[in-house]
Amino acid sequence: MVRRPPAPPGSARALPPSPTPRRVPPPPPAQALPPPPTPSRALPPAPTPSRAAAPTPAREPATAGDGTVARPSAKAKLQALISGIAALVLLGVCGLTSYFLVADEREGRDARASGGPAAATQPRDISSQAVDPAPLTVEEVFPAAEIVINSAEPPYEVLKTEVTPDCRSAAGGGIAELLDGAGCTQVVRATLRSPTGEFLLTAGIFNLVDQAAADRVHEGTKPLVAEEKGRFQGMVAGADTEPVALSSAQVGWHSRGHYLAYAVIAKTTGDPIDPGDPHARQILYDVIELHLRGTVLERRATVPTGEAGPAAAAHPGS
Repeated sequence: MVRRPPAPPGSARALPPSPTPRRVPPPPPAQALPPPPTPSRALPPAPTPSRAAAPTPAREPATAGDGTVARPSAKAKLQALISGIAALVLLGVCGLTSYFLVADEREGRDARASGGPAAATQPRDISSQAVDPAPLTVEEVFPAAEIVINSAEPPYEVLKTEVTPDCRSAAGGGIAELLDGAGCTQVVRATLRSPTGEFLLTAGIFNLVDQAAADRVHEGTKPLVAEEKGRFQGMVAGADTEPVALSSAQVGWHSRGHYLAYAVIAKTTGDPIDPGDPHARQILYDVIELHLRGTVLERRATVPTGEAGPAAAAHPGS
C-alpha cells in the first residue's frame, strides 16, 4: 500500500469540511391538495377558509435554504387548477342536465294537454243537399252554453238558440227573396253576448240546395245591404237584447259548400257601430270564420281517414 505524504501544517483551515446541504422539509400532509376526482364520482365541496391548511405557530416556516419563505410548488398549483376546472365542468353538466329534464317534462305536459297529434282526416263532399242531406241541428252548431274561441280569453255567452225551416224569419227584404230562390230549407241560429259584454250578436247557418245557390246568395247580399234593400234579422233573447234587432246593426256573411254562415252585431247600448271598429270586426271574424265555417262546417266537410263519409246519415239530434 502506498502512503500519501501528510498534509502540511495549516492546510486543515484552507479546506473546511463542506456543510451538509439543507433540504426543504416537505409540506405537512394536511397541506397537500387532494388529487382531482375521477369522472364517476361527485366532486367534494370546496374547503371553507376556516379549513384552509396553514402552518401551526410552533412550526417554523419552511425555507429554501437561503432564508426565503418557500412558495407552493408548480405541481400544487396545477392540482389546484385542475380541481377548480373539474368543479366548474361538473356544475355545468349538472345544470345542463337539469335543463333538459325540465324541458322534457314541459314537452310531455304540453303533449298531454293537447291530446297528442290530431287524427288524420279526408275531405267529405258538402257541395249540395243531395250528397249531404242530413239537416243541421242546434247541438251541432251551438253545442254548449259558451263558445270558446281562445282558451286564454273569456268565451262568448249563448243566450238563445233556434232551428227553423222558415228561413224568412232570419232575413228580410231582398235577402229573404235570395234565400227562397236558393232553396233554403232551414236556418240554425243563436244570440250571443261578446266576451267583454259590449256587443250582442245573432249568428247562424242557412242550409241551401247546393254550392252554386250559396254562392249566388253570397254575391247578391252585398249590394242589397249597401242599398239597404235587405238585411239579416237579429233575434231578441230577453231583456236588454233588443239592440241586436235594430236596423243599425252591422252584418257579415260567408259561404262554404251549400251553406251560408252569417252574423248580425250591435252594441248593447244601441249606439251605431263605427264601420272601422276593430272590436266589431274581430267578433265577426271569430264567429263566422273561426266558429261557424272553421269548426262547425269543417266537421261537416271532413271525415276520419278510413271511414266512409256519412253523407246520408242523420246527425245527432236531427
